[in-house]
Amino acid sequence: MLIPSATFSEAVAELSTIRDFIRFTVTCLRAADVHIGHGSEDPFAEANALVMQSLSLQWSADAEILDAKLLSSEKQAIVELIDKRVNQRIPLGYLLNLAYFCGHPFYVDERVLIPRSPIAELINNRFVDYIEQEPQRILDLCTGSGCIAIALAHAFPDAIVDGTDISLDALSVAAVNVEHHNLIENVNLIESDLFSKLPNQRYDLIVSNPPYVDAQDMADLPNEYQKEPELALAAGADGLDIVRQILAQAAEHLTEDGLLVVEVGNSEWALAQEFSDVPFTWIEFEKGGSGVFALTAEQCRQYQQLFKD
Repeated sequence: MLIPSATFSEAVAELSTIRDFIRFTVTCLRAADVHIGHGSEDPFAEANALVMQSLSLQWSADAEILDAKLLSSEKQAIVELIDKRVNQRIPLGYLLNLAYFCGHPFYVDERVLIPRSPIAELINNRFVDYIEQEPQRILDLCTGSGCIAIALAHAFPDAIVDGTDISLDALSVAAVNVEHHNLIENVNLIESDLFSKLPNQRYDLIVSNPPYVDAQDMADLPNEYQKEPELALAAGADGLDIVRQILAQAAEHLTEDGLLVVEVGNSEWALAQEFSDVPFTWIEFEKGGSGVFALTAEQCRQYQQLFKD
């Protein structure tokens, strides 16, 4: 269902306050059955972000400001965003050029995925229960916008973080974010097809949110996800084309007591079936999410030949 332009004109003419437009945005999102899944599944949170960011206000602004009246030009700017979000199904992150990950703001556009990963919970908890010593060298494979690499650098300020990606477009976005976060000395961005440009490099922690969407899921993606770069999503028939390569090579790039953490999303079942003898640690998240495994360096070495075969 599309929202007609007459409805937007009526909203500009008759609605007055910030609260009015947050409510109106929620109604539009629900009436049009818009898919919400880029960092939140709550239409109220999405509506709040859309309206507040349009007005250059903090998303968590005091409740008193919600009854402030809007200028006609401000109303028009809001309904134009709603039109693009609802009728063109452009994800909110692209409309605002902004997304949050681990509580940090990131610039995003159509060259990268909009940040979203349960790995954020691991980073916020500084990988408690999974590592005993603070990592000194960290690798973020398939860094995209750089959100994981940058969040890791914030969590472990004494570490050097390498972020790799095969996409120069993605690395251009990541460079904007590294500079914005003043982490040029801490985060190195490298154009590399996984480990190909990292000979003889070893890391205490390797984290990756690689492409893992299988062919069936790619065909069924909501319109919003189809706006994102296919290169960052599609990973073959079973979604494991990239993950297999990571598993086959990880042992050669981990320190003696290093740790590998990889998100595979809905391809968890396929991975567990293919490597049924491998004791993956499937991480349970308090705040929701699944499909993330951990393997120690010792396990990566033990099963490396199986992964290569």
